[in-house]
Amino acid sequence: MQSSCNSNHSVIRVAIAWIVTVIGAALLLPCCFAQEKPYFVTYSSDLEEPGNLEVSSKTVQSAPQYGNAFLSETLEFEYGAKAWWTTEVYLSGQHTFNDSTVFGGWRWENRFSPLPRHHIINPILYVEYEDLNLAEKSILEVTGHATQADYLLTNAQARNDVERSLEMKLILSSDFKGWNIAENFITEKAFSSEPWEFGYALGASRPLRLAASAKPCMFCRENFAAGVELYGGLGDANSFGLQATSQYLGPSIAFNIPNGPSLSFGANFGLNANSLPQIWRFNVSYEFQQVFRHLHRDRSDGQ
Repeated sequence: MQSSCNSNHSVIRVAIAWIVTVIGAALLLPCCFAQEKPYFVTYSSDLEEPGNLEVSSKTVQSAPQYGNAFLSETLEFEYGAKAWWTTEVYLSGQHTFNDSTVFGGWRWENRFSPLPRHHIINPILYVEYEDLNLAEKSILEVTGHATQADYLLTNAQARNDVERSLEMKLILSSDFKGWNIAENFITEKAFSSEPWEFGYALGASRPLRLAASAKPCMFCRENFAAGVELYGGLGDANSFGLQATSQYLGPSIAFNIPNGPSLSFGANFGLNANSLPQIWRFNVSYEFQQVFRHLHRDRSDGQ
């Protein structure tokens, strides 16, 4: 019991340190207003502006039908390396009620745009290295034959089983009269004898109003975007298809605060008995303009 309490206190201290760091950076660095799409699993063709850094907190709450509820937290650091290349690092942890708090692992993601201009359909190539243990519960994607039974292991059973894998996605995205339609095909391979696993994600979204208001305001309709996502597993190389997979559908909404953070909320509902009954999602993100150039200028001034 004492060990569990100390673990929880350590996580709380780390969370407070991250919050203080982000707030401090927000006060020191210039920000820019990003029109975030209300997607949690689906990717569109949007890339980070070169030199900009976006810091995000992705929160997931859910519970298997016959298991303990859990709360997952993922910190994301997204940097625009080039106009055609965005790179990100993820750090994930989770707390399972009536169990413990554990670190789930990390990811390194890269997205590349092969085309210099926007077209009717815009492709993005996605490559990610994952170093995660089985206790990780961020649900950033669903592949293979994942079911809610995967969330019944205790943290003590799952945390020592580490899986390193490569994940790739083909992202297709189209914009038409304010609407964004995005399709993702996902493939994942563990660096082991496990077969290739497959999944998908589909999303559609639109701002509540396209034209900006004549006067600046926070709660204008153009600062909100609504969407819907459908995603799930497609089996593996030995058994491709929807059989024995989990599938989810749900709405979402994003509030892009002018000169401030973007907030997103979504509810995903399981479509079959293999799926978690509900997944509640909340994201908050803040974008800093030209962060590394700003720090370099400060060092030059100090010299």
